[in-house]
Amino acid sequence: MASLTILSTTKPSSLLSSTLSSTSPQEFKFPANSQRPFSSTVKFRALPFKACAFPSNNNDNGEKDDCFSTRRSLLVCISTLPFLFGLHEFLEDLSANALQSDTNTSMLIKEEVRKVVSKGKAAGVLRLVFHDAGTFEMDGNSGGMNGSIVYELERPENAGLKKSLKILDKAKGEVDAIQQVSWADMIAVAGAEAVSVCGGPTIPVQLGRLDSLEPDAEGKLPRESLDAPGLKQNFKRKGLSTQELVALSGAHTLGSKGFGSPFVFDNSYYKILLEKPWKSSGGMSSMIGLPSDHALVEDDECLRWIKKYADNQNMFFNDFKNAYIKLVNSGARWKSL
Repeated sequence: MASLTILSTTKPSSLLSSTLSSTSPQEFKFPANSQRPFSSTVKFRALPFKACAFPSNNNDNGEKDDCFSTRRSLLVCISTLPFLFGLHEFLEDLSANALQSDTNTSMLIKEEVRKVVSKGKAAGVLRLVFHDAGTFEMDGNSGGMNGSIVYELERPENAGLKKSLKILDKAKGEVDAIQQVSWADMIAVAGAEAVSVCGGPTIPVQLGRLDSLEPDAEGKLPRESLDAPGLKQNFKRKGLSTQELVALSGAHTLGSKGFGSPFVFDNSYYKILLEKPWKSSGGMSSMIGLPSDHALVEDDECLRWIKKYADNQNMFFNDFKNAYIKLVNSGARWKSL
């Protein structure tokens, strides 16, 4: 009996793979090559091919061998491969176009933000990011970076943010005239640019967030009066570690809280925390920082990171960048291709 064995062949594009000896259905995926978490994936299902002999006669029972059916399935599958490869190329092109569009939009947002956000306004814009994204909680996947801050400006904890939002509204209008952008994306990119304008790290921000149509629940932001255990527990509910808590707190180096120059993003925050100037009697030194800032340096776990960042600004910049990206992606709903 002559026999023919079908060998497995892997295409360079890794579009199709099958296990020849398996008899269960396999799933073939054709993902768009994109780093966007919402990239679409087209799925096709097909039965795998079995290596077998193709006899020229009926079997001993007078029935035709299953291999004839398998051979027909093979021929049908082979005939559809050009279509599948063409679909893959189409999805790749679609993904590439979307990525290029996001790149262009991101550059446009940065350009318009830099026209309106000076070093003196950077702290307020960065605070806007924290108050929009800071409502996220893993339990129920609620809140997060969704632009809901536009509905929450009357809350006591958001006092002063109307001015920062008004600054960005002008830039957003210029961007929207060319390419519509969500408030969530606008605020996330603006915060990263505020850090960069003041000498901090360059932070890449992915686009594609959808805006909420209603305010987030109240009472989700960490209170300024929390002690270190309370802060760590609050950040833990948001999926953020103690290290990320300390790194993100370094944003207080900007603004009027007394940690170095209000217009320079550096590691002065940590150096001054170690000095504990608020413990001195009288004078302006006693007004430096918030109670939550003072609490961090009294906690051994937080203190370990404070010392590291005070000694190594590059480490602080890198950890702040990573924590910021995580923060502005928290709770975000993403548009699809």
